[in-house]
Amino acid sequence: MKIICGIDEVGRGCLAGPVISAAIIIDKNLIPYGIKDSKLLTPEKREYFFDYLIENAISISIGAASNVEIDEINILNATMLSMERAFNNLTVKPDIVIIDGQYIPRQMKNLDKIKVLPVIKADIKVKSVSCASIIAKVTRDKIMREYYDKKYYGYGFKNHKGYATKEHIDNILKLGLTDIHRKTFKFSC
Repeated sequence: MKIICGIDEVGRGCLAGPVISAAIIIDKNLIPYGIKDSKLLTPEKREYFFDYLIENAISISIGAASNVEIDEINILNATMLSMERAFNNLTVKPDIVIIDGQYIPRQMKNLDKIKVLPVIKADIKVKSVSCASIIAKVTRDKIMREYYDKKYYGYGFKNHKGYATKEHIDNILKLGLTDIHRKTFKFSC
């Protein structure tokens, strides 16, 4: 039986914080009913599935690219870097990797004996990628809520997680940019 890994990222469209990717290998028979793209789940459901996946996966790993890396190499390249890091941190190597999106990270293009497939909307179409989206989303939200919200009190990271909400933009205009903001990103008021 082939070992399949799903990889997805979150945080591409944010104004602040890292882009986070997750790679997961899980027996397809252990993927619970109701798993879908993290954006289609309530926070409570995401947390429930996150705990379940952590408990039942064969291997899970996280890769990140910081806001500094995003500003230096652009968001697409930083996303690919975070995916490579997630893949490289797996404790089990798969036979097949399915990545959400249309691009394959450069270092993953010529892997020996591992087939890498980019699939547009894989987070909706492929259950293992849906699982990765949940791991990535819950992980990033925790970072933004539990670390950055305390460090940068007043910006409301626990609410918007760095996305371009009215609250976030208002706080930037009032308080200025922090060192976790992406300086190359533009936003309108």
